[in-house]
Amino acid sequence: MEERIQKILSQWGIASRRQAEDMIRRSRVRINGELAHLGQKVDPQKDTITVDGKSVSPDQRPALVYLLLHKEVGVVSTCHDPHGRKTVLDLLPTELHSGQGIHPVGRLDADSTGAIILTNDGELTFWLTHPRHNIPKTYQVLVEGHPTESVLRTWRQGVLLDGRKTRPAQVKLIEKFADTTCLEIILKEGRNRQIRRVAEQLGHPVIKLHRTAIGKIQLRSPGGKPLREGEYRHLEESEIRFLEKIKANSY
Repeated sequence: MEERIQKILSQWGIASRRQAEDMIRRSRVRINGELAHLGQKVDPQKDTITVDGKSVSPDQRPALVYLLLHKEVGVVSTCHDPHGRKTVLDLLPTELHSGQGIHPVGRLDADSTGAIILTNDGELTFWLTHPRHNIPKTYQVLVEGHPTESVLRTWRQGVLLDGRKTRPAQVKLIEKFADTTCLEIILKEGRNRQIRRVAEQLGHPVIKLHRTAIGKIQLRSPGGKPLREGEYRHLEESEIRFLEKIKANSY
């Protein structure tokens, strides 16, 4: 049965769909010796697929891995960085991610800390990052000053960014300090640096931004203790089922 090449590479755990598309654009993928192109359909039973000159097939697919990582400040949410910055993969043991196709699901900007999922389940990555699923993500945010109730109401209702209004958000006051305020913010979208840009626009720039949860997946160890910066853990079975349910409902 024919499928698009980027979908096959994703299903086989070679890369996420986005990464597979990038590999194709960079002429790293060939089909029967010829350079592949985006959207090209192939039949894995008949066609030979190579990546970087090496043949790939479904029987080479590594075991599926699902991790939760506590990202540190200054670490970028990519597999490779042209500027030489530390990536999320650098926080994992080499033997865990080398040749396994593990990649981050979505992004958390370099200045932020907290929860990020890593996996080699490319299909899951595709659906988790698809806008239609609206998976809530919870953040603890320290901002300058003391936002008024009117400002918080505006934030909850949505703010124009690049000519398009943000979706309604849950914004709750946690604690006020002398010159700063701690907020809990729950979003169902992930536009580029959204919280930082909205906070700046409303006159209360972000000082610290920390993601505490992705859906029901909390930034904690299996024993319930907080996961420290730079630490990771394997997802629990109930958490994997939560993610698998999202994937299953996507078809």
